[in-house]
Amino acid sequence: MHLDALPDGARTGGGPIDLNAVRDVSGAVSAAHLFIYLVPESAEEAAGLGVTDRGPAYLAFRSAAMGAIPWRVTLAAFYNFSPRAVRAMAGVWDAASPERWQAARFLAAGRAMRRVNVHLADDHLAEGRSLIDPVIAGADYAGKVLAAANASVALPSDPLVALWQQITVAREWRGDAHLVVLADNGLGPCDCLVLHTATGRLPAPLARATRQWDDEEWSAATTRLVARGWLDSHGVVTDAGSAARERIEAETDEHCAALWAPIGTAGARRFASLITPITNAFAAAGTFQAVS
Repeated sequence: MHLDALPDGARTGGGPIDLNAVRDVSGAVSAAHLFIYLVPESAEEAAGLGVTDRGPAYLAFRSAAMGAIPWRVTLAAFYNFSPRAVRAMAGVWDAASPERWQAARFLAAGRAMRRVNVHLADDHLAEGRSLIDPVIAGADYAGKVLAAANASVALPSDPLVALWQQITVAREWRGDAHLVVLADNGLGPCDCLVLHTATGRLPAPLARATRQWDDEEWSAATTRLVARGWLDSHGVVTDAGSAARERIEAETDEHCAALWAPIGTAGARRFASLITPITNAFAAAGTFQAVS
């Protein structure tokens, strides 16, 4: 779509995009994407493909856009999972092809959004696509493996699910950029997760259960963060650790400014508001209590 077709106020006008708007739209995108990992429809669709274990199903759904890759490639792309967690997905492509997993993921997303009565009027759907489509089309995918894979997936015919898939591309783009920042700051896969939980952004029991780092690995990562002054001797985040975590988020925002530049500050904020009904509907249904 040509930028002249964007809504009034959505173009950058050649000026820099407000990083607060980047943070806001990134948060809205992440929240609107999250439900797919929590809803019963995903488990039901996975069971229909012959996989009833939630861990391998999650890995297959999220990896499907990359094709029938070995589990080690998924491990590299997902970063903060332990090898033992990702190794469990071995065999998912024998149960069903990645194309079938992707189709099932779309079915789950559509069923779930309609169950909780996500409602976006036709004009809002069209406006949302007029904003996100040039973002996805104009993105630089160098080093953005999950985003590039998702951008290569044919959009489904269901308009609501198609919008959600474009949201998914943007979510994975930020995630891919975040991994670069983590590595640049010397935060390895377990270390970044320990810091993430210490700052209260993710419950530690959920992180331990899903990423499957063992006690020795978790303790070693904690020791490394204590040595950096980011955690105290009790594993509590220090002021320096909080500042470091915020700096990492800010650096990720700086990376993502280029992603949202095609629609600028106003366009990014407008897109965030347009997709908020997705998050609100699932919050009202109690879906996000699963991660609280």
